[in-house]
Amino acid sequence: MNKGLALVSASTLFLGACATVPEPFTAAELNETATSNFERVDVDQEPVTAPIDLYEAMARSLKYNLDYKVELMEIALRDRELDLQRYDMLPQLVASAGYAGRNNFSGASSLSLITRRQSLEPSTSQERDLFTADLALSWDVLDFGLSYVRAKQGADEVLIAQERRRKVANRVIEDVRSSYWRAVSAERLLTKLQELENSVTTTLQNSERLAERRLSAPLTALTYQRELLEIQAQIRKLQRELVVAKAQLAALMNLRPGTEFSLALPDRTNTLPAVNYQGEDMMMTALLNRPELREVSYRQRINSRELDAALLSALPSFRGVLGVNVDSNDFLFNNDWMNYGARASWNVLNLFRLPAHKKAVRAQEDLLEQRELALTMAVMTQVHVSRARFSHLSEELDTASRQMKVQDKILDQIRSGHKAGAMSRQTLLREEMNTLAAEVKYDIAYAEAQNAYAGLFASMGIDEFSPNVTGREDVATLRASLEQMWQDREAAVKLSGS
Repeated sequence: MNKGLALVSASTLFLGACATVPEPFTAAELNETATSNFERVDVDQEPVTAPIDLYEAMARSLKYNLDYKVELMEIALRDRELDLQRYDMLPQLVASAGYAGRNNFSGASSLSLITRRQSLEPSTSQERDLFTADLALSWDVLDFGLSYVRAKQGADEVLIAQERRRKVANRVIEDVRSSYWRAVSAERLLTKLQELENSVTTTLQNSERLAERRLSAPLTALTYQRELLEIQAQIRKLQRELVVAKAQLAALMNLRPGTEFSLALPDRTNTLPAVNYQGEDMMMTALLNRPELREVSYRQRINSRELDAALLSALPSFRGVLGVNVDSNDFLFNNDWMNYGARASWNVLNLFRLPAHKKAVRAQEDLLEQRELALTMAVMTQVHVSRARFSHLSEELDTASRQMKVQDKILDQIRSGHKAGAMSRQTLLREEMNTLAAEVKYDIAYAEAQNAYAGLFASMGIDEFSPNVTGREDVATLRASLEQMWQDREAAVKLSGS
């Protein structure tokens, strides 16, 4: 019997050891996962049916951007975890049932301690087969207190997740604004740049053929070719800066790479709203609203409750029990009964742990306090920098606008001179290149100024989306909400500056 038991135990250990061998995914499983991810990455998205303007780009990013969805899922997870923690505060209600049997009766006899003789013949008070069941309600006061503290901490974790969602949403919208205006510039100018490059390439080839045939002075031809190559290099640099903007915007909206879509092209006459906020007011607003500072405050509250948990864990535990029992043993006088009781216990060693636990909590409190101060300084600096950046970029935009207007007038003069034969083809190409460069510089300056304008509100922790936005609305509803919010904000800024 013992040998058989040893053999069974050895076999069980051997099989358990074999089960721990690493099992990498097969090629078929990896292929199935990759295919599934490829198909699901943009599933159930509203198709693009019209040119996309700035507010629709923002709406699509809030609805479909995967980084933002991760934060929404984080909030949902924290909510579910909080629901679980609330159940920990409830009493335990445990139901159990069982069966026990044996091949003979359980019996016993008695031995007289005085005469050392058997005083009772062998007898039994238990049947061979037993069925038992019980329902027990118990509640530990200490566990309730600790569960209450943990639930309050879990509620703060939900609030932290919401602040992180705000931070990610604001960052996504900032990126959308910047990418959108660069993509608008690309939509306007890439075709013109390609036409200009084709013209430069043709002229360069003609110049090289003339130089080969000795129909022009070598130095003059080489100088001309050098200028053409410089123009060509500038064109390709501008193309490189612009061509990725639309792809970046598509990624922010979670459009599959290669998806064809067009942009609504606003006029270049748009002006930026004036911003007349006072620096100290902006800093105080930021200290009240920035998600990073709110997160630290919630962390501080969680840590303060950790001290409550440490104190509770050092207290005695008191558990009350109430139960109902059923037993099928016919030898029992009562086959069903109710039991009740209470028990107190105390892990005395927790008292010795309490001072060390308090020191750890206070050290964490000191760390969070220093982090809060460091973030405060960083936030104030960001507000100051964003305010200065918007001011400088507004001035740069004004300069770029004036440069573009002057360059347009110069190009008109050169074209007229070229038609009259007074200006060379080389000069015309150079000025056409300068005109496109001026347009690109203006568009880039406008994009950066728009981004800086949004950055002002982001630095103050003012959300760039309506607080009632959940991401479950359709694109049209989200777009209308965002457009109305930004129009109201611009109107408020103008009113405060008047």
